[in-house]
Amino acid sequence: MTRCLVVLISALAFAAPLGAQPQLRALYGRLDPTSASQHLALYHLYPHSEEGTKALKRAWELLTRTSPTRHRIAGDIPLPPQSVAAIVGLVSARPTEAGDELDDRALVLIENLAAHLPNRQLKGHGVTSVDAVLALDPPEIDVARALFLSQEGAESGDHRRHEAMMDLMALQILARVDLSASPNDKIAAISRFVFDEMNFRFPPHSIYARDIDEYTFLPSVLDGRRGVCLGVSLLYVCLAQRLGLELELVTPPGHIYVRYNGGEINIETTLRGIHVDSEAYLGLETRKLQQRNLREAVGLVHVNAASVYLTQGAPERAVEEYSKGAKFLEGDAHFTELMGYAHVLSGNEEKGKTLLAGVCHHLADESVCRDTMAEDYVSGNVDREGLTVMFTPVDETLESLQEKRRELEAVVKRCPKFRSGWLHLATTWLQMQRTREGILCLEEFHRLHPKDASAEYYLSVVAAERLDYAKAWRHLHNAEALTAARDHHPKALKTLRRELAMRAAI
Repeated sequence: MTRCLVVLISALAFAAPLGAQPQLRALYGRLDPTSASQHLALYHLYPHSEEGTKALKRAWELLTRTSPTRHRIAGDIPLPPQSVAAIVGLVSARPTEAGDELDDRALVLIENLAAHLPNRQLKGHGVTSVDAVLALDPPEIDVARALFLSQEGAESGDHRRHEAMMDLMALQILARVDLSASPNDKIAAISRFVFDEMNFRFPPHSIYARDIDEYTFLPSVLDGRRGVCLGVSLLYVCLAQRLGLELELVTPPGHIYVRYNGGEINIETTLRGIHVDSEAYLGLETRKLQQRNLREAVGLVHVNAASVYLTQGAPERAVEEYSKGAKFLEGDAHFTELMGYAHVLSGNEEKGKTLLAGVCHHLADESVCRDTMAEDYVSGNVDREGLTVMFTPVDETLESLQEKRRELEAVVKRCPKFRSGWLHLATTWLQMQRTREGILCLEEFHRLHPKDASAEYYLSVVAAERLDYAKAWRHLHNAEALTAARDHHPKALKTLRRELAMRAAI
């Protein structure tokens, strides 16, 4: 608790000695009048002072502001001091500590305070098993409850503490906006609280790649105040459900963000909740954005963890996580493909090949071109060892890139028809600033797979840099034809066309 109070006092920029009545009055006057956590923290420091009593009363007014049956407190809060300390810890910017445990009395009080929140009206709020979650229509799922059941299991009682934590967050947000407020105002209030007050942040890549559970699963995201795009986006949706705000989860390749009303407001949780235009999420081979329902969102947490286990060389753990997510993502071709790779890499090649054979010719509605790796494995163009190399991670060091390059060279030498192998080798050479070698590999990929829009684009760019404009135009026309066939006209190709036209006019 001491750390929280030090942070509070520092944030208020109050340098004078504490304890004297004038200083306490000044400190009380500098509290954010809409912050329940700051008022509770002052009360915890000075529970017997006049300012402490006033702070307690104000905190309770804020926490019960939107309740139809406001709790009227005369004198003390009906909790022991250690419970007050724990409550302050749960809604402060510092990571949750071991001492921030709520006893049953505090949990019941918070649950009563939050009983009027809109998520209580969802059928999914009262479920106690994963099977019960799966039986619900997606809009009726309480995301927080579903996540806790999926990640912790029904036998764990810890979900009450984390749900109480989010209830307190929602009540703090509602100290500033009404339940009847506009979506814009609710979104602004959630973002202010999550990113400015609670200080949730995106962890460094080197850390989250090693400890993905800690930054993906909601309980650890809540406790650590750190999360990858998926973890913080799900927290955002959980708080929105408590405010009666319907948000959508959208998954561009390798990413996830939150939006309201089809993109009227996009909420980029890796950038402190700012709006990013929807077009920025589209790419050369991404022609539309995939929206996920709330059931699928639960499964994506397990997919995220499993994918990292694959790159960490732990395919057995990946299979475990994919199996947990399978119930929530039934019929998802991309998920099936990833699960197929996990089975292959874990040694169950028969099952893995069966899964990959069922999806290797699938082209997602959001994509321009399909990936070729599954087809190459099913066709015998690459073996298990080659797939293993494809999932080997690299960092930004030259040594890591060189090692990956050597491994990929060995793979394509043994499996010369492995298209993804040539493409990854080209990318690795280019990351090493070895343009000549990279282009040779890219051209070999193009020879094996002449219907890839990205390859056509990059070959056009390289040809233009080498002043071979006839070749540049040829590859650009190929790229435009491939994307147009999928009713996609990406900005990158329009920009390249303008640049080539300008050069031709010189």
